[in-house]
Amino acid sequence: MKQSFREALKSGEFIVTSEIGPPKGTKLEKMRHHIEILKEKVDGINVTDHQSSVMRFPSLGGCVEIKEHGGEPILQMTCRDRNQMALQADLLFAYTRGIRNVLCLTGDAVPVGDHKQAKGVFEFDSVQLLRTIRHMESGKDMGGNDLEGAVEFCAGAIVTPEAKPIEPQLIKFEKKVEAGAEFIQTQAIYDLDNFAKFMNNARQYPVKILAGIVLLVSAKMAKYMTDNVPGIFVPQNLIDELASAPKGGALQKGIEIAGRMIKTIKEEKLCDGVHIMAIGREEVVPDILAAAGLNGHVK
Repeated sequence: MKQSFREALKSGEFIVTSEIGPPKGTKLEKMRHHIEILKEKVDGINVTDHQSSVMRFPSLGGCVEIKEHGGEPILQMTCRDRNQMALQADLLFAYTRGIRNVLCLTGDAVPVGDHKQAKGVFEFDSVQLLRTIRHMESGKDMGGNDLEGAVEFCAGAIVTPEAKPIEPQLIKFEKKVEAGAEFIQTQAIYDLDNFAKFMNNARQYPVKILAGIVLLVSAKMAKYMTDNVPGIFVPQNLIDELASAPKGGALQKGIEIAGRMIKTIKEEKLCDGVHIMAIGREEVVPDILAAAGLNGHVK
């Protein structure tokens, strides 16, 4: 029987997680196809929660699908869209459906998405959501009332190692660990020397860290992210490498780059694992793992 994500974290083995973006609608065939591709290849599958403030099929529904198809789901939960009552209710529902992993997120700003007229809630942030989970595990809700059946989750959060200045991120990182984070997934990293510097500081905390790897599919994409996405920096040598790919070969080059980075992270023991974000190209995650020498990763 496949081990749980928490068991994988405790095993000391190199961890691999990935994620799927649910559809904007009720047609779930593509999402289910991606679940089938990933479920035997990774230790856990995240389902994004209205990523970039774009309304989609819910993370909770996607995690139920993963569970029903034999995978290990990681529920992404943003505080942008729910007050503390709704957050707690969703956690209760998730637990009753066998979902045992939660990634706590504050959430992207509403104006960047496709419902600019919507009102963000942001009653809690990711640190407060982590504390809520640990409080509910004691058998009480946030109103101090007894729960008829408590929850138990492997809870995590995110950090941005490429942020400049880095000091505010380090403060948030420490608060998240103190609030009960068992694992941290980083935002996309490409400068491994800079990431190693971040890890020199992060290693003092009792938390597992998974380096975020976003698949680059073109030099244009890489340059756009560097110029426009806060906290992401793609070194010029990688942009040039993508640009040098033959016509129609940029995706394969991106797979090679991702695989090479993962292999280096594992061999140099920079952190505890990786979180692969293929952003709509989940079907190539096995190719990335093969390029990293991690074929058939999950035991």
